[in-house]
Amino acid sequence: MNFGAATLLVFTAAVSAAKGFAPGVGKSFVNTRSTSLEGTSSPTVEKEGFQRSLLAAQLANSKSSNGVKATDANPVKIGWDSHQAVEKAPDSLVREGDGPDGNYPMRSRFEKMIREAQISITSAIEEIDGKAKFQEDSWIRANGGGGMSRVLKDGAVWEKAGVNLSVVYGSMPQEALAAATERGVDRAKGMAPGERVPFFACGLSCVMHPRNPHCPTMHFNYRYFETDGGVWWFGGGTDITPSYLNLDDMKHFHGTYKEVCDRHDPEFYPKFKAWADRYFMIPHRNETRGLGGIFFDDLNDRDPELLYQFAKDAVNSVVPAYGPICEAHKDDPFTEKEKQWQQMRRGRYVEFNLVYDRGTVFGLKTGGRIESILMSLPETARWEYNHHPEPGSPEAEIMDAFKHAREWV
Repeated sequence: MNFGAATLLVFTAAVSAAKGFAPGVGKSFVNTRSTSLEGTSSPTVEKEGFQRSLLAAQLANSKSSNGVKATDANPVKIGWDSHQAVEKAPDSLVREGDGPDGNYPMRSRFEKMIREAQISITSAIEEIDGKAKFQEDSWIRANGGGGMSRVLKDGAVWEKAGVNLSVVYGSMPQEALAAATERGVDRAKGMAPGERVPFFACGLSCVMHPRNPHCPTMHFNYRYFETDGGVWWFGGGTDITPSYLNLDDMKHFHGTYKEVCDRHDPEFYPKFKAWADRYFMIPHRNETRGLGGIFFDDLNDRDPELLYQFAKDAVNSVVPAYGPICEAHKDDPFTEKEKQWQQMRRGRYVEFNLVYDRGTVFGLKTGGRIESILMSLPETARWEYNHHPEPGSPEAEIMDAFKHAREWV
């Protein structure tokens, strides 16, 4: 099945599922190699966040309270054609008056930090892969912001890997802002009723899909959100999606992030680990996408400098947590059956990202850059009708972990 038909089928199923129904699908193999999908999705809240994101998008595109459609310069629905490709991104995508010496210095600091992380992470992954290099696309938007997508494909270790940076300026109705976040705080304080809320968002996102079934897929996203009214919060996390269970690998990955969390607050790891287990659940399968990691959102319960340092520590721990696992298993022998199982687990990855992931759904509904939104999809995936792993098999072993959350450290 080629990419066009496959994507239409999967996307139709995702949209239909979001509306409460889905077309029946038999055994199929999806090959998306004929196109390069660049970008990533961004998980931000627990499962109810999916419904909130739909509401937020609907509110953002609905008529305002006086019956007139909002037309300010920074709408949420930025537009599919609002991204202008450039040969090289400017030194900063943050507006000149915002920082580092302007009214919003954290915006500039966070962008600088994730730019450095994008460079260091892609350099380390290229070194481990030993074959392919990341190719960069850059773009800007007329109202400020833009992004840089770095994508590696056809590597020796990774079939596809993307590390994408974006800076977004927009505005949304107050109701949409409330629906898109978790806690009941006044995000639009000081603004008149019905006035749209200008916002700023900056983030670094990544998904890496390796060739070998014994190397896990990895995802991370770290972001900073702020309104012009001065309300701010951090979100993000790093999670891992293996096809086969290796206890030493899980102890290393989770142990690395427990050490990161413990350096900032001993309560972070148990809280954010449990949050990841809940967020990455696929309800219609009653199983998780992977084996978690850490996940947090709407975080502004202490000095922003402390949370900035935590986010910086976490994103800079991606390679130490994930790189040694892939180096250890990149040359492991594997069978065709094991490769097919990896493809089926990728199918679950697609299901979660297109049906439940808040970043994907919100991006598709609000006119984001489509290549960046869908980079999280693997180049190949597989669906088999009514498949069940053989009892006692390695596949059944990890399925139990997908269905029953475990403590790894």
